[in-house]
Amino acid sequence: MIERADQLVLNYVSKAADAAHGVLRADQRLDFARRLRARIEVERGGSQNAREVAKVLARFGDPVALVEREARRLAEAAAAEQAGAGGAGSASDTGQRGAEGPTATRRFPTIVDDRDTPPGVRAYRRVAEERLAGSPGRGLPFAGLRRAAMASANPMATGGRDARTIVKEHPRETASMVILVVAALLVPFDLPLLAIFPIPLVVWAGGAVVVLFSGSWAPRDRFLGVGAPLLGYSVGGVLIGGLRVGSEPGLNAFLTQFWAVSGIMFMIGTGIGVVWLAYRLLDVS
Repeated sequence: MIERADQLVLNYVSKAADAAHGVLRADQRLDFARRLRARIEVERGGSQNAREVAKVLARFGDPVALVEREARRLAEAAAAEQAGAGGAGSASDTGQRGAEGPTATRRFPTIVDDRDTPPGVRAYRRVAEERLAGSPGRGLPFAGLRRAAMASANPMATGGRDARTIVKEHPRETASMVILVVAALLVPFDLPLLAIFPIPLVVWAGGAVVVLFSGSWAPRDRFLGVGAPLLGYSVGGVLIGGLRVGSEPGLNAFLTQFWAVSGIMFMIGTGIGVVWLAYRLLDVS
């Protein structure tokens, strides 16, 4: 949990430092990254909750925009310093300026050691420009779901995050979803009981415990992901079993149909719950 929160901060500061290549000098980048990290730690207030840290970083906004603001601040400071120096020595410099000719237009200097922009910087800048310009896909129904579906083909659609980064950043949560899927896949097999409990139920319980104690999902998402299989098993089994009974009366007939379909409804509920957990873990909204 602590490592995950710290990793979010490091990733954010690294993105800002990458975006500063070609814009700030090396010493300016180091000073900017140091001050940015210190400010984040102040706003973070020592919190080790990944969700809270993510909200703090969201308030800082796009790292590229922070770099551009820093560049403007440095340029304005340099211009003010030059203006002050020029005012102090205007009398002694009049003849020299006349010899040199008209004053050149000020521009932000090109940094020689940053001439080659790193590969990831262009991608981050493109994403920032699309966000500032208002991406045409935003605001449309299910835009977040479409970006999630595009993640494997185009990671930049989800801010550079895809299935590989999710597995790397959230190994425990990924393992819990795999356990839930395995539990559902074991349902059709006639396995012996473990004490008095079916083996699929025991496997599902293990995955559910990991999900419930994870800090990467909001409590609502955790309960939805864990509760979907139970809801499918109970409510789905009752509804579908009741429909399949038809005109055949009796409790025995209903129970027969319930046991026949409840396992399938458990599998369907597990699939829906895992898809929801994965979608929320990708967090493309």
